[in-house]
Amino acid sequence: MSFKKVLVFIFFITFSLESFANTPRSTGKYKNWESFVAETDQGKICFAQTKPTKRAPGAIKRNESKLFVTFRPADSINDEVSITSGHDYKASSVSASSGKRKYSFFSQKDFAWLLDDQEEKNFIKLMKRATDLIVKARTTKGAETTDHYSMMGFTKAYNTAKKTCG
Repeated sequence: MSFKKVLVFIFFITFSLESFANTPRSTGKYKNWESFVAETDQGKICFAQTKPTKRAPGAIKRNESKLFVTFRPADSINDEVSITSGHDYKASSVSASSGKRKYSFFSQKDFAWLLDDQEEKNFIKLMKRATDLIVKARTTKGAETTDHYSMMGFTKAYNTAKKTCG
């Protein structure tokens, strides 16, 4: 084998192992929620995630929608709530509600987050009590999308993610 081929082979193996090490692995499935951990150069990242049980309208082409709560101990980040609805967002158009409670998110491209730590803590309390959550957003062209999320299993997935990065 030539020296060049050996270097390419070593690069390929290193890259493959690094990619594998960063791939999130499940730490538990709880009804509609699942918890994950990923090892990165910056340390562990743990998160609980779910996909919507219903998406509307069906005519809009978009990627997967997901709702997350993330823990990144190396960055001192706990309880980071984020949403992706599978499309780039129109500015200030993302909201989540359950019952009479409604939260507004700020967005950048195809992800949205709550504004501060206290809102995140309050939102997580809501998620623990709720049976469902509705996320409404607008695409950059103004079309409204609605994702319905089940909260069944959230508390166990959340606690597992928190404990794994604790």
